[in-house]
Amino acid sequence: MLDQTRLRADIPAYTDATRAAPIFLDSAGSSLPPRIVLDTVIAHLRREAEVGGYRAANERLDDLAAVKSAIGALINADPAGIALSDSASRSWADFFYSVPLRPGDRILVSGSDYASNAIAALQRARATGATVEAIPGDESGQIDLDAFAAMVDERVRLVSLVHAPTNGGLLNPVGEVVDIAHKAGALVLLDACQSAGQVPLDVVEFGVDALSATGRKWLRGPRGTGFLYVRPELAAAMEPGRLDLHSAEWVGPEEYRLAAGATRFEFWECDVAARLGLGAAVRYLLDAGPEQVYATVAANAAHLRAELPGIPGVTVRDLGTRHNGIVSFTVAGLAPVEVRDRLAAQDITVTVSHRGSTLLDMSARGLDSVVRASPHCFVTIEELDRFVDAVARLAGQA
Repeated sequence: MLDQTRLRADIPAYTDATRAAPIFLDSAGSSLPPRIVLDTVIAHLRREAEVGGYRAANERLDDLAAVKSAIGALINADPAGIALSDSASRSWADFFYSVPLRPGDRILVSGSDYASNAIAALQRARATGATVEAIPGDESGQIDLDAFAAMVDERVRLVSLVHAPTNGGLLNPVGEVVDIAHKAGALVLLDACQSAGQVPLDVVEFGVDALSATGRKWLRGPRGTGFLYVRPELAAAMEPGRLDLHSAEWVGPEEYRLAAGATRFEFWECDVAARLGLGAAVRYLLDAGPEQVYATVAANAAHLRAELPGIPGVTVRDLGTRHNGIVSFTVAGLAPVEVRDRLAAQDITVTVSHRGSTLLDMSARGLDSVVRASPHCFVTIEELDRFVDAVARLAGQA
């Protein structure tokens, strides 16, 4: 049983006696970290102020290595296949820009792919002569596996698969996509930005070639953190598109040697305090019990999907047959930004997903934006019901 009381006691926002507890529903944006994350980051910053950044980092080399071990335990990966970065987008791009492309190669992207991924794909296609094509969705909105199988041929070099889109609650099938892609010799890069920390991730079971994730969302780590997993045998065969003296060693006037494993995807300069904070966040999740956390997130989202449609004028916009912790909706007569701002005035935090973030999907559905609520495991049912009541009042005033 998840100890929700303990979870909330570990969050500074819920222990501030000077204010009422907020209703926080934006873990898909930037979640509330547990106190150990805050304390870890601040303690290292203070140590840097005492002895300088180099010495402070050298004192924590074992702890920095343990960050990768914790991530490996969470996603069932060899730590040697994990590279730390400053974001999911950076991690995704570091792998994507390292995949060789030639004229005629094909890049397939999810119909709900994120703007950063799509922009990068279009840029590289323009530079290399490759093409970018969207994988259609089925009647539920998730990737149409039959259509995908019909699209794949020996010219498909890379498949960009979004696990959980930023603008709604569906979960795309991973293992099935990987099986189809691998039969044609294509690589699969899984964007787990919105799934890491709220649904199970097992890179061995999935069979993905690479996976990118952020620290600030469902993992509840600091901003400016992320990681890249690369299948170890693939990492050993790849040369990243950019290198420094950490990702490679200068061994002769005209010679360098790549670092082992996924370390070759890292640069030397980094925010050490933030990375230690990411490690603290992942260990906190492991200690809490990932399966219990995932189940509570799913139950919270299911509660909202059951209650919101009962409000006149409110439409839940989630697609898919399997769902994640993001709940998207609109209120008739009110722009999503106005809904967000009116709720913020009541200390209820949600956010808005705009068409430009998932252009293909939102355009196909005729949506300019949606309200996005993403309740983590520390949010109570009572808070969710207060949120539903607040939305009902807004809808009644529209």
